[in-house]
Amino acid sequence: MRDLIDLELYPLDRPDSAGFQDLVKTCRAALAKDGLFNLPGFVRQVALEQAVRELVPLFENHAFVHARRHNIYFRKHVEDLDAAHPALQEFETTNRTVCADQMGQAVVIQLYEWPPFADFLAKVMGKDRLFTMADPLARVNAMSYGDGEALNWHFDRSEFTTTLLLQAPEHGGDFECDQDLRTDVDPNYDGVADLLEGRRTPTRLQLEPGTLNVFKGKNTAHRVTPTKGSKHRMIAVFSYYETQGVAFSDEERIGFYGRSV
Repeated sequence: MRDLIDLELYPLDRPDSAGFQDLVKTCRAALAKDGLFNLPGFVRQVALEQAVRELVPLFENHAFVHARRHNIYFRKHVEDLDAAHPALQEFETTNRTVCADQMGQAVVIQLYEWPPFADFLAKVMGKDRLFTMADPLARVNAMSYGDGEALNWHFDRSEFTTTLLLQAPEHGGDFECDQDLRTDVDPNYDGVADLLEGRRTPTRLQLEPGTLNVFKGKNTAHRVTPTKGSKHRMIAVFSYYETQGVAFSDEERIGFYGRSV
C-alpha cells in the first residue's frame, strides 16, 4: 500500500502515531467548519496513472451511460411542495459508470478494501466502525464525464461521500456546494430555489488529481460543473456503512447501472 498512498504524508498505517492523531484532528475540524475535507496528493502519481490506465478501456467498452433529467431531490414529487415551485426545476446529468465487479483488483479496489482506510474514515467521522458494502456493483463506482457532461445539483442520500479524483478535465469539472442549505427539520425550499436561480453564490473548489475528498452532502446542495475539452473527468466513489451486508435492491441497481447483476 505504500506504493499507492503517500503514507509519509498521511500515516493511515500508524494509527497510534502522533501524525495520525493530528491528521484525524485536522480532518474533524474541517468537517465541522466546512462540511468536507480534502487530502491533496493522497494517492501517489504512479498509482494514479495506473488507475486511469485500468479504467479507460472499461469506460470505452463496458460503461453504463447514465443520462437523466432530475431535480435536486431525484424525486418527481415532494410532499407539500407545488409542482411548479422553482425548487423542483429539472437539470440534465450525464456520465459513464463502471462498477466494482468490472474492475478486478484495480488500484481503486485495493484502496477500498484496505482495512486501515475504512478505520481512518471511521475515526474522522466519529464512528465505532465502518464496513465495506456487500453490493458487488455499488461498493466502488468509477465515473467519467466527457465534454459538456456534468453532475448536476443534488443532495446525497447517505451521511457522507468519499471520492478520489483520478483525472481532471482540461476545463470545467469544478465542485460547487452550498453548505447546510437545509436541515433535517427545515427543507428551506425557498433557499433551494434561490440557489438554482442564481440568487445564492455557491462555494467552488478546483481539486487536483490524487485528492481524497470526504464530504457531508445530505443537507448540502452540490454539483460538478460541465467539463470542457477532450480529456474526461474521472472519479472513484467509495461506499462504506456502519452496518454489514448493505446492498442495493434490484430496482436500484437497474436505475443506477442498467442491470441488476
